[in-house]
Amino acid sequence: MDLTTVHTFIAVVEAEQFQEAAVSLSITQQAVSKRIALLERQLGVPLFSRGGRRTELTIDGQAFLPYARLLLQAEERAIASVRPGHRALRVDVIGRRLSVAGLLRGFHRAHPGTELDVVTLFDWDTAIAAVLSGTIDATFRAVTMPGRRLPEGVEATPVFDEPLHLFTGPAHEFATARAVAPAQLIGHRIWMPGNLPGTEWAAYYDELAAAFGLIVESTGPNFGVEHLLDTIADSSTLSTFISEQTPLVWPAGHDLRRIPLRDPTPVYPHSLIWRTDNPHPALSTLRDHLSAAYPGRDSGTWRPRWAD
Repeated sequence: MDLTTVHTFIAVVEAEQFQEAAVSLSITQQAVSKRIALLERQLGVPLFSRGGRRTELTIDGQAFLPYARLLLQAEERAIASVRPGHRALRVDVIGRRLSVAGLLRGFHRAHPGTELDVVTLFDWDTAIAAVLSGTIDATFRAVTMPGRRLPEGVEATPVFDEPLHLFTGPAHEFATARAVAPAQLIGHRIWMPGNLPGTEWAAYYDELAAAFGLIVESTGPNFGVEHLLDTIADSSTLSTFISEQTPLVWPAGHDLRRIPLRDPTPVYPHSLIWRTDNPHPALSTLRDHLSAAYPGRDSGTWRPRWAD
């Protein structure tokens, strides 16, 4: 299998559009289409459903995605195996739209000579296994979830406590509020269909709900961010939580509202995790940079007990 086509497939998945994938790969949209068509011919199935604002995976595309990632990880390990001491610092940011990706961009601006390889691993177990195996040098995660502890030889340090916002449509009761206390949300519907059981973010919101007597609904299929925004915009009862630095773009007619949470402010506790015997010279530079920028814990905030 031509790994160039697999790289292109992953780029389209992450960009959700052929044109944006072409920009990220520095090739034309036509070249992206040809590579995807070649891969689909090799596999004998369509991987994407064309049409609409986004390019979405077919069922076969969803089935192929984890194996495609494994193929590229194997390629990365193969290359790294013959470049000892010279490969880029490989860091997992969970998602390229999340605030931790912004932390890494800030590090790159401060240290432009440090070569970085940014990866996105979905779940805790995969990320920690990658740290242990040396596949990645560090990962940003919420540490630690109930019942899970870091393996021996792996350390973590807090690097960013990110405040939460309430996200509503214009007809919601709190749409015009300047700030909302978590206690005011009792009895209101908080909808977060992306909270998959076993993930660190689901553990965080479970703890948040228990602490303030909230009901966080994760029912229904997760059709992605656009569907969530459309649903929230049209509802007078549904709202959701988003992190303060999560970048979102929506149609002007949605008139969506981001409302800070106060008294206390729930924060999502991001930590950097690494293996203590990792010899990569840039790893200590990254840790020092993040530690210097971290202001410490604020008494006016709330975080899960397992994050203290």
